[in-house]
Amino acid sequence: MNDIRSLGAYPQIEALADPQRLAILQHLMVKPATLTQLAGQLNHSPAWVRHHLKRLEAVGLVEFVERRKKGRQTERYYRAVAGAFLIQQMVLPRCEKPLLVFSGSDDLAWETLVRQLESRFHILTFPVGSLNGLVNLRQGFCQVAGCHILDDQSGDYNLPTIRHLFPDRAATVITLAHRVQGMIVPSGNPKAIHALADLARPDVRLVNRNRGSGTRLWFDWQLRQLGLSPAQIQGYEWEVFTHRQCALAVKNHQADVALGVEAAARQEGLDFIPLFQERYDLTFLSEFEPDYLPLLDTLSSAGFRQALSALPGYDSSESGRYQAL
Repeated sequence: MNDIRSLGAYPQIEALADPQRLAILQHLMVKPATLTQLAGQLNHSPAWVRHHLKRLEAVGLVEFVERRKKGRQTERYYRAVAGAFLIQQMVLPRCEKPLLVFSGSDDLAWETLVRQLESRFHILTFPVGSLNGLVNLRQGFCQVAGCHILDDQSGDYNLPTIRHLFPDRAATVITLAHRVQGMIVPSGNPKAIHALADLARPDVRLVNRNRGSGTRLWFDWQLRQLGLSPAQIQGYEWEVFTHRQCALAVKNHQADVALGVEAAARQEGLDFIPLFQERYDLTFLSEFEPDYLPLLDTLSSAGFRQALSALPGYDSSESGRYQAL
């Protein structure tokens, strides 16, 4: 068996929590074996092996392959159902309010929305970047994904990527806000950084965003357009996951510049050089839309728009705009 299977069912994960059953499965991933052969390999009795093997077979991790005659005896051969297993299990709290797991790009407008929804939902936020957030939504590890991915062919945000990742699932896309991104620099801009090309200077050190984030995807595309190599950028390999972490690295003199949203820079008393405006969208599977009506109502409310207006660089004029794919 050369395939890899992803495990998410609790009985399978529970079965593998026993190191003895895990050892049996690992042997059967290599090649089929009998109870007697496994007993010899693991230095246990065939009866001991049979006990654990039945459990692995019951949860679908091991299967019977064939019978072989050996003298007067008939031996049964077993094997693992895959060549390797990927264990994925999210442990979530039990709470009275509906649970909503968000995965995607870090965003201050999302944090504002979360504060307004705290009485309706128990919300967990997993800032992994735009692309990884959509992948998590596809795999069922979150209910809402936040993204701002520019398609360099069409010039549109998010929709081409979402259509590509969800060709067989109906998805709903709601605009959270438009926001300004640019370069975060110390107050007074002592290194006189004014354009992306300045990041290749030997006296400039960058703190970068994580791979898969919309900001990182945009930055890498811009470097290609400028004919610059990541090797020319000091600090390119230093990655952080949030705009606030970027701003703090600059504020604490660990870096001379970072890419991020204007609001993060202003909150830390830093200067900001605007580069572009982008659209940040929330995505969820359309089949669950009725569950998120309070979120949609809040997103379109005057209270949310007023709170968003306090964030420099944010535009709420299209907040709540609805698109079904």
